[in-house]
Amino acid sequence: MALIPSQVLRVAILLSYFSILCHYKALDMPAHQTYGGSWKFLTFIDLVIQAVFFGVCVLIDVSSLLTKGSDSREQERQLRKLIGLRDWMMAVLAFPVGAFVVFTFWSLYLYDRELVYPRLLDNFIPQWLNHGMHTTVLPFIIIEMRTTHHRYPSRSWGLAAVCCFGVGYILWTCWVHHVTGVWVYPVLERIAPLARVVFFSAMTAVICVFYTLGEILNSYIWDQPHTEKVKGE
Repeated sequence: MALIPSQVLRVAILLSYFSILCHYKALDMPAHQTYGGSWKFLTFIDLVIQAVFFGVCVLIDVSSLLTKGSDSREQERQLRKLIGLRDWMMAVLAFPVGAFVVFTFWSLYLYDRELVYPRLLDNFIPQWLNHGMHTTVLPFIIIEMRTTHHRYPSRSWGLAAVCCFGVGYILWTCWVHHVTGVWVYPVLERIAPLARVVFFSAMTAVICVFYTLGEILNSYIWDQPHTEKVKGE
């Protein structure tokens, strides 16, 4: 019985991401017209990651229902591939990147919003859309982690993949600055070159911490003795 609500939740979350992405792309913002468009913002990249991830989750739910009772080995093999992709995306992209976006955005926002989300943006982005991009991402991904067991890769491979993503985005940010002469985020304009190196290194370390936290949280939720204890209660 628990499978049906989780399927509905995943469909609802997927539809919410489609709505957020459509509203975001419809915004008439000057930054969207410059080099890199929306793709220079980690928030937008994260929204695409989450939408693709939950799309894969829904596809697995539908495939599982359609192939239920089937003896086709090929269908089972394809389903296992999809499940492997889903688990990899959760471990390496959906959880660490989503948690990183929420944590860094609100930390900088509370310290000095002008460093990451200038007041000028209030004229373009409604509050509900801001929370859809920077707040609900984390509870959505935790709901998915709580309702479905995900197999994590080895920690060394997982951290290597997360670092590749982080370094790749840093290089992309530097390239955008090289082309336009403007940093994607105001905070990067206010600090010295050496401080930027430290900042980028610290952010890479933070996203690696979130990968490890996701692995620990997943293990805690689905640890067999703990699960049996909860069921017993």
